Amino acid sequence: MTRINRQVPRLVVRDEQPYLSIPIKVSLREWGKATALVGELIEWMEENNIPWAGPPFFRYWAIGNQDQPFDIEVGIPVETALPGNGRIIAGVIPAGTYATLIHTGNPDGLDQSLDILQIWGATQGLSWNNRKTGFTEIWGARFEFYLTDPAVQPNVEQWSVELAYQIREERD
Repeated sequence: MTRINRQVPRLVVRDEQPYLSIPIKVSLREWGKATALVGELIEWMEENNIPWAGPPFFRYWAIGNQDQPFDIEVGIPVETALPGNGRIIAGVIPAGTYATLIHTGNPDGLDQSLDILQIWGATQGLSWNNRKTGFTEIWGARFEFYLTDPAVQPNVEQWSVELAYQIREERD
């Protein structure tokens, strides 16, 4: 049972952060394929002696559903920009202001926390860094950072996930 998230959204300014990732297009029905990539990426980084500079994450480029694929990257921050190997690519978490919320509990219950963050953003008059292409919403920077190490805390009800949506910066 997922606990009700009592965290309050807040704004956080982030510096640019390089990362390595594996891109995938996957529906919710096939989500296990995405989560399996975390282990593959960790293994590759260990084999290549590449240290982490932050928690594993999912970066959402386009949101799907049970049948329509999400366009995501499964990534891990690194200290300095590094080349990938073809399947593993280099990327950057963009610098900027992010609306964040810590979800506590089973990641399967993220929908409630996502709703809280999105409603809070609307009440604050925030605009997300995204755009529409046809019927698809393309995100510039939407992340889920998995703060809990499953090897240390195997109980998913005790996990913490930071949701982070980049705010659109108004330009003159």
